Amino acid sequence: MCTLRPFTCKDLFRFNRVNFDPLTENYGTSFYLQYLVNWPEYCTVAESPSGQIMGYILGKSEGQGEEWHGHVTTLTVSPQFRRLGIAHTLMNQLEKISENQKCYFVDLFVRVSNDVAKNMYKNFGYSVYRQIVEYYAGGNAPHSPPDEDAYDMRKA
Repeated sequence: MCTLRPFTCKDLFRFNRVNFDPLTENYGTSFYLQYLVNWPEYCTVAESPSGQIMGYILGKSEGQGEEWHGHVTTLTVSPQFRRLGIAHTLMNQLEKISENQKCYFVDLFVRVSNDVAKNMYKNFGYSVYRQIVEYYAGGNAPHSPPDEDAYDMRKA
């Protein structure tokens, strides 16, 4: 069981355990704050009854005029809480917000090599729209992983 609540600035000091997953993208504090200020309704935490952060989602709406879509920037669930439906619950929340804001679809980017995430999103009704070359930067240090392509996955 989990409770969904808005992601707050205080959570930036409490979500490190969730972010330890090597496939979770980590960002600077200013990046998270930008989302909390501009798209607070798209930033949600799943919290256990004891107050532990089980997972979170950050997203936004993008577009112009009448052509808007929701975007999942990051979705992650702590390894100990996976396979409990938390990711699906968080995605449903973001999709409802996008629908209420008259967005035509929701999109997200996922590493081409991340088969677990790709299959999860396919089970949620997403499909690959296009491949983006070298979307994920590998790094400049010796022995850094190479740049990696991403799939742009969408659900209408």
